[in-house]
Amino acid sequence: MQKRLNEILNIEFPIIQGGMANIANGTFAAAVSNAGGLGIVASGGMNPEKFRQEIRLCRSLTDKPFGVNIMLMQPEVDQLAQIAAEEQVVLITTGAGNPAKYIEKWKNSGALVAPVVPAVALAQRVVQYGADMVIAEGTESGGHVGEMTTLALVPQVVDAVNVPVVAAGGIGDGRGLACAFALGAVGVQMGTILLSSIECPIHENYKNALIKAKDSDTVVTGRIGGAPVRILKNKMSREYLKKEKEGAGREELEVYTLGSLRKAVFDGDCDYGSLMAGQVAGMIKEIRPLRSIFEQLMKECDSTIKGLVE
Repeated sequence: MQKRLNEILNIEFPIIQGGMANIANGTFAAAVSNAGGLGIVASGGMNPEKFRQEIRLCRSLTDKPFGVNIMLMQPEVDQLAQIAAEEQVVLITTGAGNPAKYIEKWKNSGALVAPVVPAVALAQRVVQYGADMVIAEGTESGGHVGEMTTLALVPQVVDAVNVPVVAAGGIGDGRGLACAFALGAVGVQMGTILLSSIECPIHENYKNALIKAKDSDTVVTGRIGGAPVRILKNKMSREYLKKEKEGAGREELEVYTLGSLRKAVFDGDCDYGSLMAGQVAGMIKEIRPLRSIFEQLMKECDSTIKGLVE
């Protein structure tokens, strides 16, 4: 029987926090780690100096393991990758590309490397280059998404690689965690559910929008242009999709998205901000401490599994 994620990472719960740009700062990552998960400092929205500061801030706020996320499409990615190696974190996750050129350096720093993958082919490729595990993320997730659903993607990735697989996308409670285990994953990465935590630094308007969200209240913008992003429906998304269907070019569409995540996170603009959220947003009913979220998740998971075997 393979080890669960919490055993691999020496943490309490088999849960990694998603690398959410402009949200996953050092303070939040430390709070997640202190609550029993693995906090992640996300480089998205940060320059190299800020990234290093936030990693060191996280280290000053927790004595528990934590990691970082590197968005490979960032213009200063080489510097960010070097900082991730120098700061010697426990885990490095990546998104939006193939991290092959950095993997050896990161592993030499003592970090485990876990790229986020939307398809089997990329999972196999990154494992060939030395990835220690992969995070198979389905299209149900918030933010940048692929095409495959988590339920279809995870078992196919599990069968295709010989490293541990973490499930992500569409996991909102203990039933989802139990499902991830049943599919062969060692644990889960979660983002949307953690947005509703007391410790999460997003604007209260953003949190309230998540609480009000129903099952069908997310939409994917950018599919036509090849840069799909799942967000909560609002005025911006409706105008964007209308223009996209009319054949608007990238420059015209960027008018809607430029700085839109910051508008949501910091200004609480629920009309024109990019309220990134996965399809589990409809499962969020209240704002709770991270520890409470994790404990309930594990309790539900255990009772779900027990109910299946009785």
